[in-house]
Amino acid sequence: MSLVDLIARADERGLAASGLACLDRCVPLLGGDDEILRPLWGNLTDASDAADWGGLLEQIRGKLGVGGDPAEEDGDGGDEAVLLARRMLAAAPAERTTARLRAWADACSVAALRIHRLLDPADDPAPLDSRRAGDAEGMPPLAAAELRRQVTVLEVLAGHGAGGLRRALEVSVEGRRVLRAVVSRRARGRG
Repeated sequence: MSLVDLIARADERGLAASGLACLDRCVPLLGGDDEILRPLWGNLTDASDAADWGGLLEQIRGKLGVGGDPAEEDGDGGDEAVLLARRMLAAAPAERTTARLRAWADACSVAALRIHRLLDPADDPAPLDSRRAGDAEGMPPLAAAELRRQVTVLEVLAGHGAGGLRRALEVSVEGRRVLRAVVSRRARGRG
């Protein structure tokens, strides 16, 4: 099943985890530590209260210096990858509802893939829409790995519900480590 189909069929928890996982993998661009999003992950368990999501989100935005309006995150011509990551966090819905989460998860999917394409030295001429629809042939390695992670998170949550959260988080942590290394190499190359 394509990434687009998985997002279209995902339930509230799957959508929240999908968007959160994309954002989590891009945390190195925001200067956040590895635990910064942990409260939101915890809010996806069966024992949590969905009403707490918005408050937790605001606390994290405050710690990372990101507002709640994606339009305000345009900056002044800054690094496009960083701007995309900031917009992902800014666009996160304050209410954990399926309709709002579906739009956010879809936007996060596109943004995370764009970020990985920007950071991958290999060029990928294919449109992101075709990649998300299942055409991964010839995709550069960094972006291809991000696509696989997105699919894995959605499949695990679809198959295991709350029981798949640990695996989804593991996939996200692995991707975050990879991106942190890429961002570090990129910073050394500029310095």
